[in-house]
Amino acid sequence: MTLKPFSEMSASDYAALGFKSGLEIHQQLFTEKKLFCRCPAGRYSEEFNAEILRHMRPTLSELGEYDGTALMEFKTRKEIIYQIHRDTVCTYEMDDTPPFELNREALDIALSIGLLYGCSMVDEIHIARKQYLDGSIPTGFQRTTIVGVNGSIAYNGRRIGIVQLGLEEDACREVSDVGHRRVYLTDRLGMPLIETVTAPDMRTPQEVAEVADILRRLVRSAGRVRTGAGAARQDVNVSVTGGTRIEIKGVPRIPNIPLLTYNEAMRQHNLLRLRDELHHRGVTPDSFFSRTEDITRVLRKTRFQPVRDAIAIGWHVRGVMLRGFQGLLRWGTQTDTYFSREISDRVRVVACLTTLPNIIHSDSPSDTLSSSEWQSLRKTVGAADDDAVVVVWGNKQDVITGASEIAIRAREATVGIPSETRQALRDGTNGFERILPGPDRMYPDTDLPPLRITPERLRIAGTKVPKPVWELEESYRKLRVPDDLITPLALSPFRNLFATAVEEWAVIPSIAALTLVQFPKRVSRKLRTPVVFPEATLRVLLTALRDRILTREGLLPVLEEVALGKSFSPDALPPRCSDRELTEVIDRCSAVLVTRPPRDPAQVKTVLMGMVMNQVRGRIEGRAVAHRIGITTPEVTHG
Repeated sequence: MTLKPFSEMSASDYAALGFKSGLEIHQQLFTEKKLFCRCPAGRYSEEFNAEILRHMRPTLSELGEYDGTALMEFKTRKEIIYQIHRDTVCTYEMDDTPPFELNREALDIALSIGLLYGCSMVDEIHIARKQYLDGSIPTGFQRTTIVGVNGSIAYNGRRIGIVQLGLEEDACREVSDVGHRRVYLTDRLGMPLIETVTAPDMRTPQEVAEVADILRRLVRSAGRVRTGAGAARQDVNVSVTGGTRIEIKGVPRIPNIPLLTYNEAMRQHNLLRLRDELHHRGVTPDSFFSRTEDITRVLRKTRFQPVRDAIAIGWHVRGVMLRGFQGLLRWGTQTDTYFSREISDRVRVVACLTTLPNIIHSDSPSDTLSSSEWQSLRKTVGAADDDAVVVVWGNKQDVITGASEIAIRAREATVGIPSETRQALRDGTNGFERILPGPDRMYPDTDLPPLRITPERLRIAGTKVPKPVWELEESYRKLRVPDDLITPLALSPFRNLFATAVEEWAVIPSIAALTLVQFPKRVSRKLRTPVVFPEATLRVLLTALRDRILTREGLLPVLEEVALGKSFSPDALPPRCSDRELTEVIDRCSAVLVTRPPRDPAQVKTVLMGMVMNQVRGRIEGRAVAHRIGITTPEVTHG
């Protein structure tokens, strides 16, 4: 079976491929404090007061075994630098102080979201440690717990299973990763996260994106999650028939998911075909053979600049012969991608040879070494006509690691698809990140006792479960909220204030929606800086509108003043325009138009409306002015 281009794939094509996918969505919770300490949450800053250097080492699990990911990370010999700020980090994050008790505010939010999913909630919280030796958490492990299991959401007439909802602490932000040094900022470290894990129930890439969007909107409808760049991150699991679960980490945007998952399905399909071709050639896991030789002397006079520069600074060059692999390093895997990149990625990540190209190979000899050099190399490593040769260079220890990884990755090709965590790339393909973690990375945390979830706590959490976002959207349509405001309002933390304003204060729904959703955006654009208004400020504005102290035309100017630092008080507003004053203003403006009429007589009322509003804006509704002038167009009702 040959895969069609992405744009031509149908649901039946994916069914024939055996495509399956699930999601792991991490969403920061909107809490005042972090999860296991009392440092403030949500304070991001590029500034730092100190740096801490650490090296990570693997530890045995409870069963006396090492996790494969931990061993791989240990081979990289990374130096981990943490940039810390005194306002956002304490000794807990640096593993110098035991954890505080679990943040109850975060737990209550997680419980309400678990109930929103229809999960069976646990009756006792048990904290576990999950090893992370990539350095993203200074302790080397993440504290995590399961809150609920076996939930589901509705999707296209069927149910998508929610395997579990977890509550855990966030990791650091990566600043750079070059060679053997990785640098992290610690400002988001320890912030509460929920992790939603779905069953592999999605059967096409488009379904994965659609379900991810439903979950995003559903969680945001709780009103207690953070939004913005980095606040939500999707990991996508993909497999095909005969393949294995591959986790694509940190997909930044939901629209990227379809192409990413298509390319991973293509990759697995093509790697299975590569395995079959190797077996046809007699290359199996048992018969696999490779040989590695130091070829520095052979290439000491090469004109290929990367290798020439490496030898000039004292680096070593090694050649790896892969028996029976001739022509297969150019085997297609993803869109415009070949099996050689599987090898190059492994060398880049594990051997830390990050400058590209970090390998060359005999299946693409042009523009690298001369024909005579390739012949000498083949002879040195004992390669026959049906063998491939891969060349790698670096310092002595890194090049030995790199050559070893080349042989390991080539042997894995004879088995099929190695279980990996892969990173999403901008072109819609993905690259190797690390070995997929196994169960050996998890073990109980003895620093924290179990926490019982009482029926009363669950009952209170149940009262905070919001309506599904699609139900809110339908109700807003019935209220004739403008179409472009419906979804933002349904996801807004101010939707409860909207309900109060409309149902209790009789504020026109479109005006309330504009005030809570659109006007803050307009102010931000005008001032060219993000502006967030507290709910208390918006509440005062809407009550002033209710009490006819403030007009709808006055809402936006008042918000602009508040954004500039001025306090808002209804008592400070100018008095409302009386009928007598309005009549006088209309008469004066009409007299001016008599002496200076507009060129188009049909525009007289429109021009008069503008002149009058310039004098009374904020003191009387535009609808009332339009009525007095005789204009009945609906646009003025929105101010």
